[in-house]
Amino acid sequence: MKNVFKLTLFSLLLMQSCSEKPWLSGTIAFETEADWKPTVYLVQPEKFDDVVQSFVGKVLDSAQVSQNGHFEFKNLPEYKKPVLLELVVQKNGEKYPNRLVNENPQTDNYFPLIYQPGTQMVIESDVAYFQSTFSILEPSSENEALLRLRDLRLMAYEKYLEGQKDVRGADEDLLEREKNEYNFKKELIDFADSTKELLPAMVALRWASPEGDYERMAELVYNQSEKWNALHPEHPWVKELATVADKQNLPILVGDLIPEIQLPIRGGETASLQTLLKGQKLMVLDVWASWCAPCRVENRNVLVPLWEKYHADDFQIVAYGLESSEKAWNNAIQKDGAYRWSHASHLRGDQNPFMDALRLSTIPANFLLDGNGTVLAKNLHGEDLVGFVDEYMSK
Repeated sequence: MKNVFKLTLFSLLLMQSCSEKPWLSGTIAFETEADWKPTVYLVQPEKFDDVVQSFVGKVLDSAQVSQNGHFEFKNLPEYKKPVLLELVVQKNGEKYPNRLVNENPQTDNYFPLIYQPGTQMVIESDVAYFQSTFSILEPSSENEALLRLRDLRLMAYEKYLEGQKDVRGADEDLLEREKNEYNFKKELIDFADSTKELLPAMVALRWASPEGDYERMAELVYNQSEKWNALHPEHPWVKELATVADKQNLPILVGDLIPEIQLPIRGGETASLQTLLKGQKLMVLDVWASWCAPCRVENRNVLVPLWEKYHADDFQIVAYGLESSEKAWNNAIQKDGAYRWSHASHLRGDQNPFMDALRLSTIPANFLLDGNGTVLAKNLHGEDLVGFVDEYMSK
């Protein structure tokens, strides 16, 4: 009996010792960084839209960072399934522990990590470069995926910055800046497309647009929704993504038919888009404005030459203007040489039935349509637009 008692007591002491071990601990290097609070916060994004978003995550706990940089979380989260959490540091004077900075992945003040019940995690980081230096000792496959995603984001951001150096910053260069930004975001969504890990994929989608604006990435996000809905249809974040990526909430997608739209043509007529499409091999439906500098450059340098080259071969351009001044609209059309093709506008600025029908809010925009009204491509500009038209018209 004594031996049994001793064994039982030893087991209880061992269990107690194990339970006192922190489930999350680590070291954060402060060095001479006196601007930072010696505190680390644990934040839970409860919804898909909350992921990597400031001020909305639920603050679960906090831990003090000792003088040697060590911290521990001992209160076990009460979750039965893997859950995404965010570890956050804040500068002195910051009132909100759940403020997440999404300005530069080198220095952003948080890192997303996945807690699995019954596991322990040990991390290291530098407070001033929290996200870029974050490491996890022997990470799970999910956390290893997050670390790979972080590294990809860092490299993509460096390419993005390098690309921005070649852009002068003037309004005319807006399209080049947009393309550069799109390429950065696409790399993150490509990661989500390649991984089998749901929660890291959700982080990738949110990192692609922390503000939740997927207008310029509509096809990519729609495909991601289809993928994850097939794999995890009951996950609440997948259901939220399905709502975001519903076709009724996105601009018309490549492969879809352009809707029947009645256009108020310059000069007083009204014509349906389908009527204007009849007999055409290819149409550029261009969405522009007289006050939009890159639109004006596109008119003169891209659309006029394309019209002159291919109009006799059933190439058509129809332009819709976000105009409120008929005089400014007409002046721009004449000055740019854009009078060659049809123009339409409700003369109601950006609040108009046309933008509502196509579910657009951003210009310049365009849709390349075949004779049936199928969207072949979208938002191609400059050399990309010329290349597409050249190739298609040569068939």
